[in-house]
Amino acid sequence: MPRTVPTPPRSPADTELGSGIGAYVRLLAHQPARDPFLAALVARLPIAMAPIGILLLVQSERGTYSLAGVVTGAYAIGSAVGTPCWGRLMDRFGQVRVLLPTALASASLLAALAVATVVTGTPTLLIALAGLAGFSYPPVSPAIRASWRTVFTGEESRRVAFALDATSVELIFVGGPLLLSILLALTTPVVPLLVTAAAMAAGTLAYCRTGAARHSRPTGVDGLPRRPAGRREGAPRSAATAAGVGSLLLVMVALSVGFGQLDTSMAATAGVLLGGTDRVGLLFAAIAGGSTVGGLVYGARRWPFDERRAVPVLMTIFAVLLGAMAVLMSRSTVPLGLVVPLLFCTGATVAPTLIMQQSLLDHLAPADRLNEAQSLLTASNTTGAAAGTALAGLLIDFRGLDYSFAGAGFCAALAAVLALASRRRWASALPPT
Repeated sequence: MPRTVPTPPRSPADTELGSGIGAYVRLLAHQPARDPFLAALVARLPIAMAPIGILLLVQSERGTYSLAGVVTGAYAIGSAVGTPCWGRLMDRFGQVRVLLPTALASASLLAALAVATVVTGTPTLLIALAGLAGFSYPPVSPAIRASWRTVFTGEESRRVAFALDATSVELIFVGGPLLLSILLALTTPVVPLLVTAAAMAAGTLAYCRTGAARHSRPTGVDGLPRRPAGRREGAPRSAATAAGVGSLLLVMVALSVGFGQLDTSMAATAGVLLGGTDRVGLLFAAIAGGSTVGGLVYGARRWPFDERRAVPVLMTIFAVLLGAMAVLMSRSTVPLGLVVPLLFCTGATVAPTLIMQQSLLDHLAPADRLNEAQSLLTASNTTGAAAGTALAGLLIDFRGLDYSFAGAGFCAALAAVLALASRRRWASALPPT
């Protein structure tokens, strides 16, 4: 008989977090939630550190941005292709059996890429190592988002967990490059990439030791763990074909193209306003700070609106603010005192939007396809952002910075339209709120 892994007994008193800022304190004081959260925080540092580390190392050793860009792109493409595959396998075999081998493989390949770059490995070898390292990157983000259903039985507590998780990702994108900069200042360019590989392996191993990873199994409507193999009769073969999931993934792709354009646009803005793209940290801190505040405020309480309606509204606000940035950048003189607060307000819409989409997916995805669904959401984000980065480069070179911001706003508006058109499909697949 197929084995099932029992979930540990839980007490409502242990898992109900309540509301307000104190909910985050209670989550971090709750060991079954704190341990996987902190481990995943370390394991996901490579999300921000690996691409920049690869780019800087290859450029430093080989003296060419073109090769550095191709190698970094191979890593991103590999990650976008591999993540959904590993997510589906986690649904079938459990998180630990997938995370352990992928983490060790990806960390080893990343270290091999660092060494090969220094010892004059061929460009083909560097591209292959980067692609394989990205492909085998452990799907920690989908894993921990899926495991919140194991840690917390209450929907309100899971919303708090989603909010803190989204905020931690913002901190990763600020703290990761900062750590990379410190390592570069103190050591040689190869060291940051080796540290990135070590963080990936150590963080993932620590996550796999937690109860959230070991006991995580998508549950059915009867609350029992699903079997680790096999498929229920009538269940979709893929999470993407489940009612409402495909449309939610399309919304994420469109929105992420806008994210990619925004990131590149901010780098170019730093070159114009601050005298160099290396000073883009100020602008990223502004938008990440707004996103952090927005995410914490949203997750701290229950709001009297339907998330299915709020998603297109927030995306519309995001698009309008990006349009304002486009108008501002079209002027001959652009005051930094307006750019920073406008980026902060723009960021304030980002984390709440992502939290709502993760929460919607948590309800829409079949119980036995939750890891795969969250992996598809991550892959949609990665793929869209990569396309947006390339598109922004073309717009900036041939039309100007204002067109790049306008393009990001257009993609956000398109995502809002897709979300609005999907409301009926989401409503039919979700219980009334």
